[in-house]
Amino acid sequence: MLNRLLLDDLLRWKQKTCRKPVLIDGARQVGKTFLVERLFGPASFRKVHSLDFRREPGLCALFADSLDPREIVEKIELAVDSSVDLERDLIFFDEVGDCQRALDSLKYFDQDLSGAYVCASGSNIGLLQSFPVGSVHSLELFPLGFEEFLMGHENPRLLQAYRGRSRGRIEHGHLWSALLDHYFVGGMPAAVQGWMDRSSRLRERVQTVTSIHRDLLRGFARDFGKYAGKLHAQHIDAVWRNVPRQLARDQDGSVRRFRFKGVIPRKRGYRDLAGPIEWLHSAKLVRKCYPVKGSPRAPLMAHVRHNMFRLYFFDTGLLGHAAGLTYEDQRSQGVSYKGFIAENFVQNELGVRVAYPTFGWQQAQAEIEFLHRCQDGEIIPVEVKSGARTRARSLRSFIHRYSPRRAVKLVGSRGGKDGGVIETWPLYDAQFLREI
Repeated sequence: MLNRLLLDDLLRWKQKTCRKPVLIDGARQVGKTFLVERLFGPASFRKVHSLDFRREPGLCALFADSLDPREIVEKIELAVDSSVDLERDLIFFDEVGDCQRALDSLKYFDQDLSGAYVCASGSNIGLLQSFPVGSVHSLELFPLGFEEFLMGHENPRLLQAYRGRSRGRIEHGHLWSALLDHYFVGGMPAAVQGWMDRSSRLRERVQTVTSIHRDLLRGFARDFGKYAGKLHAQHIDAVWRNVPRQLARDQDGSVRRFRFKGVIPRKRGYRDLAGPIEWLHSAKLVRKCYPVKGSPRAPLMAHVRHNMFRLYFFDTGLLGHAAGLTYEDQRSQGVSYKGFIAENFVQNELGVRVAYPTFGWQQAQAEIEFLHRCQDGEIIPVEVKSGARTRARSLRSFIHRYSPRRAVKLVGSRGGKDGGVIETWPLYDAQFLREI
């Protein structure tokens, strides 16, 4: 059974004496229902009372006449034919975005029944017109990151070596091999579960993951029409398909900012594509990184242009599939494509475990993939190089201009000191930036 790090956040929420309803946001199929109904609920409560508004749209009728939480609880008891113990049971509104009134009711659970354990989840929360601001404790679930991928290996020594940052040759060899597998599999729970089935041969597991990736991408495309309307859905689909093409096009260096021209016929600029891009971003399917020009200083968001950004896929495994990369491609790490996969991986690790949105740096021909704000407030450069032998001209240019006390280079080796302020880390250590 796959474990999730967000479980710790839910356990801390449960321990609060006065709690707001918790709302778990996230893209489709990232495991929100599994997290609540299989991991969190059974281990923490007497019973979980689940209402799935996508599977049973008729459940919305429970909220039609009143949003008083006590009346709603009574109606839930009738609907599920079971008593609800507010001190020992969890009420779970699944796919709450499909029932606006249920989402609205969270405000009144917060005001009038704050002692109850109420959890909601949804995959289209960012697309809704109304949201109970200030009345919920918000969490976001992503595809499995590298640490969670290792947790699924059932190899406690490898996980311990990773968490303890033991980077000897043997440990690095195993961790690097796991990273290449993670590039192919990604973090969608269905794909990871299929990959971890050790009863099957490697070829069968590869075929299983490939099939899951194909079905997931088709499912996301169908969602465009369901939530966006026919014409807008075509534009969303065009942008969605163009993201991996643009990422794969930048093979000789850093990923460039997203180009608007040529994505949709007769559409040339950000204003023409803003709607589809923001839809995909609100649905958690793409992630943004904003390049900062000149001297980086806080707050970084104040120094970006909102029509200039790099776009990444929310899952590296789906990106590789969309770009036509096979398992053998990912394992061999051909120089013509490994760079954008590594960069997308780092973007996702930073977005999940460090901070989002992410930022980069650009000045003339010099470009740094990411900037990181340390705990003491200093902004340092983070360069991504997929190979073991790398040059760092842009990184040294940044150091020469701004004299940071430290800089990090993420590379395809076990790392070490480059001399001076540069620290070289293996790529899979990206999430540990949060510790500095």
